[in-house]
Amino acid sequence: MELPLEFKRIARHFAPLAGAGALGLADDAAVLGAIPGQLVVSADAMVEGVHFPSGEAAALIAQKLLRTNLSDLAAMGASPLGYLLTLAVPRRTEEAWFAGFAAGLAADQARFGLKLLGGDSTSTPGPVTVSLTILGSAYAVLRRAGARAGDDIWVSGTIGDAALGLLALGGEVADPDGFLRQRYRLPEPRLELGRRLVGIAHAAMDVSDGLVQDLGHLCRAGGLGAEVEAAAVPASATAHAAGPGQLVRRLTGGDDYELLFAAAPGAASAVRAAAAAADTPVMRIGSFRAAPACVTVRDEQGAEIALTRGGWSHFDAAEP
Repeated sequence: MELPLEFKRIARHFAPLAGAGALGLADDAAVLGAIPGQLVVSADAMVEGVHFPSGEAAALIAQKLLRTNLSDLAAMGASPLGYLLTLAVPRRTEEAWFAGFAAGLAADQARFGLKLLGGDSTSTPGPVTVSLTILGSAYAVLRRAGARAGDDIWVSGTIGDAALGLLALGGEVADPDGFLRQRYRLPEPRLELGRRLVGIAHAAMDVSDGLVQDLGHLCRAGGLGAEVEAAAVPASATAHAAGPGQLVRRLTGGDDYELLFAAAPGAASAVRAAAAAADTPVMRIGSFRAAPACVTVRDEQGAEIALTRGGWSHFDAAEP
C-alpha cells in the first residue's frame, strides 16, 4: 500500500533529522532516557504575516523558529536536548518548501547540538503556521524572579537591530550590507552565556518583545523598579548610523533575543569573565531600585524619556 503524502514527506525530509529517542518518527511518541539534572521545556509559534513576511525562505523560517526556542533555554541557563515540531501549511505548498525548511533545521541542529524528536503536520486554509516545543536540561536554572534592589541591569550583544531590520525589509532604514535584516531573520541564542551566568545572575530572561517591556517583566517578578541609561544601551554600528530618531524603536522593538539579566554590583568582574568565556559582549545599562514595578529610561542629562509603549504585542502587531 502506498504511503500517504504526509508520511512520504516525513520520511523524505524529517526522518533524517530525528534523534535516537524519536524512534525513526515511526511511533506515536518519543522515548527519552535519563537526562542530566532538571527537564526544561518551552514552546513558541510563528505565523506568516505576523512573525515573518509572506514569501520568506523556508530555511530562514525554520532557523528562526528553532533559534527563538533555543533563546528560551539560554535565558534559563539550560542546554538543548531535542525538540518537537508542528507544521500547518496550505495544501498548495510545494515540495521544495519542505526541503528548504528541513535544510534550515539540519544546519542549526548541527550547530547547536540537538535533534528532532517528533511532532505533527497538517494542512490549513490560512497562513503558514509553525510551532516548536524545545526540551533542555539544567542542574540549576535562572529565573525571572530574583533581582534585588541595587542590582545592575545587563544585556548581551546589541539592542534594536532586529526592529530596525524589519524596517530595512520595507526599505525604511538603510542597511547596505544586510546586517540588520540578518539580525531580524536569524537571532543568535546566547546558550553558552546563559549557562555561565548560572550562580552569578540573580534573574534573567531573553529580550523578545522589546527591552523596556521585557525589563518590566523582571521588575514585576521582583517587585522592583528599574532605571535605564539610554546612552549605555549597546547599539551596533549600523543601528547607530540610523540616527537618534530610532532610539525609541531600538528600546521597544522586538526580536533581539539577547539576554537581559540582573547581577550584584560586586559581581561585575564575574559577569565580564563569563561573557568573555562565552565570546559574547555584555553591557551594564542601569540598575534596579526599591520602588513600584516600572521602568524609567533616562537620557544623558538625566531627564526621563517618554515612551508611549514598552514593546511589541502578539495581539496588536501589524503585518511585517
